[in-house]
Parts: sequence; structure tokens; C-alpha cells
Amino acid sequence: MERYLVTGSAGHLGEAVVRSLRARGDDVVGLDILDSPFTSVPGSITDRDVVRRALDGVTRVLHTATLHKPHVGSHTRQDFVDVNVTGTLTVLEEAAAAGVRSVVFTSSTSAFGRALTPAPGEPAAWITEDVRPVVRNVYGATKIAAEDLCELLARELDLPVVVLRTSRFFPEGDDRGDVRNAFDDTNLKVNEYAYRRVDLEDVVDAHLLAAHRAPELGFDRFIISATTPFTRADTAELATDAPAVFARVLPDVAERYEEWGWRMLPTLDRVYSNERALTGLGWRPRYDIRAAVELAGTTGTARSPTARAVGAKGYHPEPTGVYTT
Repeated sequence: MERYLVTGSAGHLGEAVVRSLRARGDDVVGLDILDSPFTSVPGSITDRDVVRRALDGVTRVLHTATLHKPHVGSHTRQDFVDVNVTGTLTVLEEAAAAGVRSVVFTSSTSAFGRALTPAPGEPAAWITEDVRPVVRNVYGATKIAAEDLCELLARELDLPVVVLRTSRFFPEGDDRGDVRNAFDDTNLKVNEYAYRRVDLEDVVDAHLLAAHRAPELGFDRFIISATTPFTRADTAELATDAPAVFARVLPDVAERYEEWGWRMLPTLDRVYSNERALTGLGWRPRYDIRAAVELAGTTGTARSPTARAVGAKGYHPEPTGVYTT
């Protein structure tokens, strides 16, 4: 009998994972500092006693709890270390002590930091798991530190751990005001499926798959992003004329864009490659830019049923801008 612990169960991804596990009939424990219909154990991942209690009878852990990038302006660096690093260490140590079969740690492509932004005149960055992160902010720094702890404890405690670096899946508007004001929101999100976005349903599927593959993998990292229509050979032109590449690679989708009055971004600075997740994890994402276009045409939004059900949560209880509902 499997029993799952989902940390951050009141959050965007955590709720989606709990929903999916419940729909399958699985036994699931939700741990979060916030009360919610998806939280069964209230408390913080920084509280070892709370984590230990939540792990009672648990066989697999999905560790989604975190302070996010939008919290950089509202929380201290110490807060980030406490939650993202110390909290992750606590979850890992207690999971190992409880004898769980696997842990999946939710990281972020933001962990690549400044490696995502090429120098002027350079091609768009082709991002794989082999790209070396260059720290940009405390969020990325703590995510990398937590990933390293995952690798260390996987080896030292014989604890199967898989790290998933997820690309954008939040429904809130873009944090860049100039981009947000220049594009229809759905147009912008559909664009992102070509290079930096993934649907929530696919992220959930990757987590559940990783939870079961972890024992044979031991430790591994994977980028979780929608399958791009572009190749590494396109990166130089993407940095100067992304619409031309888009029209050449996806002429039928480009025609739909023209019908709707949509535009591709003029340039792209990076493209996430999910090839390793496809081959090494066996992940099969269902939502790419073509699927997003079809969703937009039939539902008016480029989001799966799960993403629509979870909705937008925001990141702060008080208004702080685009990241607050």
C-alpha cells in the first residue's frame, strides 16, 4: 500500500498533486503552513517534529513546498535559507529515517540564473541539465543548495531522490511590465510553450513518474518543460528574428496567429530542452505549443483542465502586483 506525503499541499503544484493522487484513490498526506482542503497536517517543513509526524506510514515524498521567486521582495535571505535549504534538509533526513521509497524535489529552471541570459550578439541559450547555473538571486541560490543536499543525502543515506527543474506553469501575468502591456496574456503564454513553459498537468505527471522511477535512478536531475519545436541549430536566428523561425518551423500555427492577431516575441533568449526527461525519465508531456493553440481556440485559455481547476493562488496575502490574486 502506497502512502504519499505532499509538502506545500496548499500551493499551486501541491494542490494539483494532491488532487491527482486522490483521484487515483491513493492515500495522501498534505503538509502546509496554510490550512486548505488539501492540507491534512498543518505546519512548517522547518519543524522537524511536524515533518516526522506527517511521514508516519508514508512510502513516497513529493516535496513541493518552497519560498518562490516572487517572495524575494517580501522575505529575507535568511527566510529563504530556512525554508528552501534547512526545510529541505529536514524533509530529506526525516524521509530517510522513515524508510521511504523515494523523494521528488521540485526545483526550478530559475536555478540556472544568469546562464539563461546570453550576452548581446550571442545565440539564444540552449538549456540542458549540463548548463552550469550562474546565481542571479537568493531564490536560485537556495534552490541549487537544496538540489546539492538532495544529491548528497541520496548518496550518503541511500535515499532515492529525483530533482525536477520545472519551467513556468503559474497562471499569473508576466512580471515584466513592458512585455505584459505589449501582449495579450493568452498569446504570451502560448508563445512560452515554445521555449519556457509547461502545463500543470504535465508537471504533476512528471512528479508521479519520478516518484516511482527514483529507486532505479538513485539520484538524477531533469528539466521539465514543454517540448520545443525548435532545435539547437535555430538558436542564432531565434536571438535576432524569432518570428521568422516560428513561421518556418510551425507554418500552420503561424497562420492561426495571423488570424487571431497574435504575435511571436521578436527575440528569444533561451530554449529549454526536455530531451533528457523524455529519454531518462520516460516522461511524455501532452501539452506543447500546438496543444496550447488548440486549447486557446476551444476554451479561450491555454491551460489544461487541472490547471483551470486549481486556478491562480498568488504568492502574498496582501496585494503586491501581478503575483497576487
